Amino acid sequence: MLADYHLHTHNSDDSKVLMEEYVKRALELGFKDICFTDHVEYAMISPIAKGEKDYYGEYKRVLAEYGDKLKIKFGAEFGVQTDNIDFFNEFFTKYPFDFTLLSCHTIDGLGLFDGGYLEGKTQKEYNEAYYNEILNVVKNFKNYSVLAHFDLIRRYDKSYYGFEKSKDVIAEILTQVIKDGKGIEVNTSCFRYHIPDLTPSVDILKLYKDLGGEIITIGSDAHAVNQFGYEIADVREQLAELGFEHFYTFDRMQPTKHSMRVIQNV
Repeated sequence: MLADYHLHTHNSDDSKVLMEEYVKRALELGFKDICFTDHVEYAMISPIAKGEKDYYGEYKRVLAEYGDKLKIKFGAEFGVQTDNIDFFNEFFTKYPFDFTLLSCHTIDGLGLFDGGYLEGKTQKEYNEAYYNEILNVVKNFKNYSVLAHFDLIRRYDKSYYGFEKSKDVIAEILTQVIKDGKGIEVNTSCFRYHIPDLTPSVDILKLYKDLGGEIITIGSDAHAVNQFGYEIADVREQLAELGFEHFYTFDRMQPTKHSMRVIQNV
């Protein structure tokens, strides 16, 4: 069973894809379960956060038309920081979410994606700040399913900082995630960004497993139709080789496990 649990549509500022386009592509490729996870950002005041997009309305229309052919889930990618947790706790109550990703795209109102937060800081300073921000969030925010692209900082860092330098705080984050019954995402955009590793890294995935972590979702982080489902089948094989027996899908925030190794389209 193939699933893609990280999809961005025109409801996010950084995509122009209609939900129906992803649904049609999923059916073409034999996927059985997908989840829309458009951006909800406070620091950047995303269209969904401002109520400018009928995100849930579009979802319901697509579900009504295609729900008998494909499992279509309603989710979001929450860009949470320690100073806006209350906003996200309230936003979570507004919709019947199946699944929510927890991400860190900004710190102190400055973006990682545009280099704003990195500017004027040493590599050590912005790497430590990134992981400490995530640690503070997971200690205090619980309305999420999995931690998305955990080592996202690698996408924007000029050179690899090194797993060992951040291992202690990464372990503390993963321990909290596991304790809370949450999981982590493997994000296949690492191939598009030419990162020489999985996202999160194999080192992080091994640590997660050693700490007792089990819940893993896989998402393409697609912002265009041709990115849908990219490398998901191959990544499942890699995860199986690392010893993970299951990947997960979600329904009304409840996880369901599926065999990692066996891919069936029926």
